[in-house]
Amino acid sequence: MSFGQVQAKGPVTASEPVALAELPREAQQTEQLIRAGGPFPFVKDGVTFGNRERLLPRRARGFYREYTVPTPGARNRGARRIVCGGTQARQPEICYYSEDHYASFRRIAP
Repeated sequence: MSFGQVQAKGPVTASEPVALAELPREAQQTEQLIRAGGPFPFVKDGVTFGNRERLLPRRARGFYREYTVPTPGARNRGARRIVCGGTQARQPEICYYSEDHYASFRRIAP
């Protein structure tokens, strides 16, 4: 399945999807790493995303995984993330981009 193939059901803070090509270069590189299965630069990349904010559609625990999008100049992981959902990490059903550490999300369209 490709990014965005599954329609989001539930609250997502941005109504319009964003094309991967419109995201920062670092987000595009992170997406390539997701599809390649890594290697990821941060230990927490690929861990379960709990959706505690409840901004993404409700799914069973373990459906979503989070990945760091490096922020140039940041001394830590920064605030940018890609969260993908699906049963296979390398072939996500749907992905979202957050530039503000989960305060908002935009669905990534193919």
